[in-house]
Amino acid sequence: MMTCISWLVLKNNFDPKIIVLRKKIDENEVLEIIDDKKSSLFKSLLSRPKNSDIHIHSMKLHYECLLNISGKYVANYFRAATHSISVDSNVSEIVLGDGIFPVQTKSNFKKTLVGKRGKNKINLKLEEHVFVENEDELAFDHHGREIKFPFKLNSKTTENYPNQILEKNLANVKKTELTYDDAIEKLQSFLKKPLQDDVRKLEEEFVLREISEVYVPIYEARLIGPKKKIAIIRIDAVRNKIL
Repeated sequence: MMTCISWLVLKNNFDPKIIVLRKKIDENEVLEIIDDKKSSLFKSLLSRPKNSDIHIHSMKLHYECLLNISGKYVANYFRAATHSISVDSNVSEIVLGDGIFPVQTKSNFKKTLVGKRGKNKINLKLEEHVFVENEDELAFDHHGREIKFPFKLNSKTTENYPNQILEKNLANVKKTELTYDDAIEKLQSFLKKPLQDDVRKLEEEFVLREISEVYVPIYEARLIGPKKKIAIIRIDAVRNKIL
């Protein structure tokens, strides 16, 4: 078994970028959405309550954190490989350096198919020096589940003073449940593809590009319907979408 030596370099002193997305709807528009959809939250197979039978118990604006992480994985290593080459039918072997490589023995059936003039095959057992470079990013919701990042980030979609907004709404900020270390590990696993067993002199490096905390404004309302049943409705204030 070949020995595998690896080096892994991390950018440990990272400073996360804080981003707060701008709301595209205000509280009055949210109330209209709730009024339009609230009866469907309490409907059953046989009945659907009137809007007047449902009232809003409470509504809050939360800022939920999505975690964005980007990085690059670079590696180089040697791996065993076999390459086949074609030679004339009258060649029995080739000499390459100090190695002698005989042609593959043909079965009687194959000899019948290709005839006497068919090309011979020689398998060369070599080593390949492989270079790998993978760069990408991952996004996670505030529960730590991997998602496809659904927002565009630019000066029109983000707040100018994100830290001030979060400080003013500190009680309603939902931080990520995923630690930075766990997010980095997930990105490393994503970028580093599995290697075959016969690899030697592996040199690898992981570079952390950026970690961003992206806070999404979400209205969350608690509704009370007939027989004191409770329902929760959540509205993405950026995409104007019920979650």
